[in-house]
Amino acid sequence: MVQKKGEYSDSELIRFFHEPEKSDYAFNLIVKRYQERLYWHIRKLLIDHDDTDDVLQDTFIKVWNGLKNFREDASLYTWLYRIATNEALSFLRKKKKRFLFPLIDVEHQLENKLEGDGYFNGDTIQKMLQKAILSLPERQRLVFNMRYFDEMKYDTMAEILKVSVGSLKASYHHAMKKVEKYLLNE
Repeated sequence: MVQKKGEYSDSELIRFFHEPEKSDYAFNLIVKRYQERLYWHIRKLLIDHDDTDDVLQDTFIKVWNGLKNFREDASLYTWLYRIATNEALSFLRKKKKRFLFPLIDVEHQLENKLEGDGYFNGDTIQKMLQKAILSLPERQRLVFNMRYFDEMKYDTMAEILKVSVGSLKASYHHAMKKVEKYLLNE
């Protein structure tokens, strides 16, 4: 992320967070800097706006509670994405258990939400792409979204997801093939 003039670096924000009189200010700047990107990352997984808002809020609660112990082994960006990803996947698992849905029914429910989503203003091609992405297994959908939409590097994805670059490349390749096949058959 390119730092603009007058903006604090992530390291400075973390240092400010550890100063009691500046912690609220630093946290607000972190939220302001990352909330939109995290929102869209979560939204691509959950589809629903309200669910995304809830998970984003849960994400920032975890960030607030965990920031005091953040050691900067990873970048702040990577750490935030890992928390957001885990919260979104956990939400999907809880939803599946709560309604005793097989995973495929959760995917159909997400697809139906996409159709009726007033916040989604995409054209027919975008909706077809989203349906194709929803047809992917959870891990492939996550990898596809991070690589295709977020344009995330494999090294960063590997750090967030705690998997090897090779397995990410394979997942993305398989996801691309499945999306391509889905779109050609529609």
